[in-house]
Amino acid sequence: MLRLFTAILVLALLAGCDRASPPEPAVAAKQAPAQEPPEAGPGYELVANSKQVMLWILDPAADVLWDNAGTIITAEGRAELAPTTDEGWDKVRDHGAIVVEAGNLLMMPGRSRGPDWNGHVRDMQSAAKKAIAAAEARDAEALFDAGGEVYVVCRSCHEQFWVPFEELRPGL
Repeated sequence: MLRLFTAILVLALLAGCDRASPPEPAVAAKQAPAQEPPEAGPGYELVANSKQVMLWILDPAADVLWDNAGTIITAEGRAELAPTTDEGWDKVRDHGAIVVEAGNLLMMPGRSRGPDWNGHVRDMQSAAKKAIAAAEARDAEALFDAGGEVYVVCRSCHEQFWVPFEELRPGL
């Protein structure tokens, strides 16, 4: 009887083991250095930390918004920066969407720095959505205003969570 009970107990314990599940990472592994992307949670694999998301994804997309809005006045004359073709407006719209989606990346577990951080990100997303709407409406003035809002939100976040440029782009 004792052997039967022991055998049933061993089988029950083995049945509870799932060989497909990865082992629980050590606590030290969860505290990755700043250069390594932190863990995000089940189903996600982060390949960039928050600084890299900003440098590689968010900043280039925001630059497209800013580079396509406003007016430049020089001694040679006046240059309007707003797109003049459907393809140009679509590019602005697409990069506005990248800014919004990059915000989602910045709020993921492993990248978010808390409620204040997430508040800045949501404000940035709201401004970027206005840029998307402006691009869809082919409204140069609204795009300029939305780009200004994106800039103000970014500056506000940087004032609280500033990362020196040298840390973003080592070696430059």
